[in-house]
Amino acid sequence: MVYVLLAEGFELVEAMAPVDILRRAKVEVKTVGVTGKTVSSSNGVPITADLEISETTADGLDCVILPGGLPGTLNLEKSPKVQELIDFCTREGKLLGAICAAPSILAHKGLLKGREATAFPSFQKDVTEGGGELSDSFVVRDGQFITARGMGVSTRFGLALAAALTTPETAAEIQAGIQFA
Repeated sequence: MVYVLLAEGFELVEAMAPVDILRRAKVEVKTVGVTGKTVSSSNGVPITADLEISETTADGLDCVILPGGLPGTLNLEKSPKVQELIDFCTREGKLLGAICAAPSILAHKGLLKGREATAFPSFQKDVTEGGGELSDSFVVRDGQFITARGMGVSTRFGLALAAALTTPETAAEIQAGIQFA
């Protein structure tokens, strides 16, 4: 099971592109409303989540995905339940994906210390101040962490998650079916 956490002000494409790709890869994915069942993106697009955060459980959880966006990232970070899910994944060696501003959440927890990571340019200092090694790559995997630069690489972020949760071959098949410019 993969949870994509949606808090008021999340970046729509950063959340939905990975959902689409992972569902194509036949991965069980649930969108989770952190600030309610219906959550508005940073551009005001309302999304009705599959679950509310109070309905989540760590049973069978393989990955948590943190989309960026403002104030979505700040709303994710201040949620005790989000923090619990991140702590569970970290402790159990489960995958954590964060894109755009959201890698700052992992950095603030000290989880990126000594790890290669990336983030949206205005949040890259959070990565380095948290002890992370800033990568020039748009999408980076270091152990159980996959980080990505921002909305423009949301599809590549989703493909990296699909490769990690299924097989690189599955991700390559999906990539072949969606044309990149």
